Amino acid sequence: MKKILPAIAITVFLGIIFSAWYIKGYNKVIALNENVKNAWSQVDTQLKRRYDLIPNLVETVKGYASHEKEIFEKLAEARKGYFSAGTIEDKTRAATQIEGFLSRLLMFRETYPDLKANESFLKMQDSLEGTENRISVERKRYNDAVRELNTYIKSFYGRFFAARTGIAEAQYFEIAEAEKEVPTVKF
Repeated sequence: MKKILPAIAITVFLGIIFSAWYIKGYNKVIALNENVKNAWSQVDTQLKRRYDLIPNLVETVKGYASHEKEIFEKLAEARKGYFSAGTIEDKTRAATQIEGFLSRLLMFRETYPDLKANESFLKMQDSLEGTENRISVERKRYNDAVRELNTYIKSFYGRFFAARTGIAEAQYFEIAEAEKEVPTVKF
C-alpha cells in the first residue's frame, strides 16, 4: 500500500499538470481566434462608415463634375459589392476596389476650384480622410491579430489545439497588386 500511494500521487499530479496545460492551450487558441474576429469587426465597422459617407460625397461632387458619371457608377457598384459580400476575402476585395475609385474622386478637387472651396465637400473629405486613417489602423490591428493566431497555429502545440477546436489560419487583409497602382485621372 505504501508503494501505491506515491504512484497514485504522481499520477494525479501529472494529470493536474496535463489538464492545466491542455486547458491553457485550448483557451489560448480560442482567445486568439476571438481577437481576429473582433479585429475584423472593427475593420468592418470603419468600412461601413466609409460606405455611409460615400453617397454624400458623391452627390456633392456630382454637382460639379456631372460628366464623370463612370466613376460614380463604379463607386456605387463597389459599395453594393461590399454589402453583398459574404466572406472576409470578398469584403477585402471590395474594399480595395473602392479605394482606387475614391482617390480618383478626391482628385476632382484639383480640377474644380469651386469644389475645393465648397464647405460641405471639405467637411466630407475630412470625414472620409479620417475614416481612411481609422481603416488603416484597424486593418493593421486585424493583420496583427491574424499574425498572432497564425503563428500560434503553426507552432507545435498550437497546431494540436487548433485541430481540437477546428480553428484554421485566418487570412490577412492585403491589397491586391492591381490596387496598389496610383490611379490616373484625366479630364
